[in-house]
This record gives sequence, structure tokens and C-alpha cells, in this order.
Amino acid sequence: MTAIDQIRDTVTKNDVVLYMKGTKMMPQCGFSSRVAGVLNYMGVDYLDVNVLADPEIRQGIKDYSDWPTIPQLYVKGEFVGGCDIVTEMTLSGELDQLFAEKGIPFDREAAEKIRAANA
Repeated sequence: MTAIDQIRDTVTKNDVVLYMKGTKMMPQCGFSSRVAGVLNYMGVDYLDVNVLADPEIRQGIKDYSDWPTIPQLYVKGEFVGGCDIVTEMTLSGELDQLFAEKGIPFDREAAEKIRAANA
């Protein structure tokens, strides 16, 4: 199985996947930490994939999404974006909307707190 096949399999079998540097409990870069922090705070159940553990996956995820940076968030098999996009979507309420549309449980109150703190 190639890295691309493995990635496709992972993003289609899991509702929410974050390809990141490190893990959700121990992020290894600020951008990964920020996205994992948002998801953790909002109580989203997601699979974290540590790209530092596998160079083929690290390159493969960039090829798969045609997006040059990590982290990368996938919801229901669709690429959502990296740190900047996820941050913007969180602050605009678009991330809540996406989770609600896709049937992903999350803490709406926590999402409101993030927006209030960044207003």
C-alpha cells in the first residue's frame, strides 16, 4: 500500500483527521499545536496522524492534498485546510457550521468562548 493509498484510507474511514507534527497530546510545532488546541477545546473526536513518524506520509499528505504545509485537517474525507484556514473558520463560525452540516459532535459553547476571547 502506498502512502497515498494509506492517506486516502485514513481520511475516508475516520470522520475527522488531523495530519500534524507530533500528537494531539504532544504537538511538535506551533501550527499543529494551535489546530489541535482548537479541536481539543471544542471537544471534537479526531484521529491525529504524526507525520514526523513516517517520512512517506509526511510527503504523501502534501501530494495528496496538493497543499504544501502541515497541519492539514480533513472532515468526512474532505480537505478543510491548514492552520490559517482553520483559525479563520473557527473565528468566523464556519468551522461550527461545517461540523454541524457533517454531523460531527462539538461543544458549541467552547467555540463561542474561542470567538469571544479573540474578538
